[in-house]
Amino acid sequence: MMGAYDDRDGKIWFDGELVEWRDANIHVLTHAMHYASSVFEGERAYNGKIFKSVRHSERLIQSGKDVDIPVPYSVEEIEAAKYAVMKANNLSDAYVRVLAWRGSGDDMGVAARSNPVRMAVAAWTWGAYYGDAKLKGAKLDISKWKRPSPETIPCFAKASGLYMICTMAKHAAEAKGCSDAMMYDYRGYVAEATGANIFFVKNGEVHTPKPDCFLNGITRQTVLEMLGEKGITVHERHIMPDELETFEQCWLTGTAAEVTPVSQIGDYNFEVGTMVRDIAESYEKLVRI
Repeated sequence: MMGAYDDRDGKIWFDGELVEWRDANIHVLTHAMHYASSVFEGERAYNGKIFKSVRHSERLIQSGKDVDIPVPYSVEEIEAAKYAVMKANNLSDAYVRVLAWRGSGDDMGVAARSNPVRMAVAAWTWGAYYGDAKLKGAKLDISKWKRPSPETIPCFAKASGLYMICTMAKHAAEAKGCSDAMMYDYRGYVAEATGANIFFVKNGEVHTPKPDCFLNGITRQTVLEMLGEKGITVHERHIMPDELETFEQCWLTGTAAEVTPVSQIGDYNFEVGTMVRDIAESYEKLVRI
């Protein structure tokens, strides 16, 4: 165990400079703490190279625009910060977290345009997100919380506040002995897990929810490209809950989750079969090229 995340050795990039890990602090009246005015990226590095790093940096900036938090750094500056943190902490295989937020300033109400936007980058070693589920398959609960309508939230931004119901859903799932929870969207269609996109297999073809009210993950897009290269037919569409019993295999995708098979969702069981194992192995090879 490395200890609590606020009490470790190492360096964190903080507003343009590397500081001691324990000194990377903010004031209790930071706007983001009160109003969730922050966006972030989670990335993995393999053999010293952050997978799809530039796409993550570009998405961070776009997420900031989507939620009116203008990130004060360019893609090139964000890239340099990430690799500086990797070097400072002597890491080659790591999880990298970039966070931009509205800090403390003259405003402490809902509106805070005059408050500065700040950014930090941290990196640490992090194993399999779902533990041994990569071998035997993850067990998912079905959450009572639903992904909201695009008319109510900026659903395509990777914004911290959008994860509140995800935290609640995952806590409830863990209390039931599950690794995670699957969520429906506001219309009742299958959407995603709390921090990962979802795929299903039926008769040799892949079905995955259409990302029209949730994040179209970078790992999701990568896996879709892989499936296309393998000549596997993919259906991006709305999936009804009663279809779950018709699918044979299932897996999750995400930077943290990578490609993780699913063995159970609620009362529905899935085989950890040939296709999901092949996709997982292919992804493992791809990220280390």
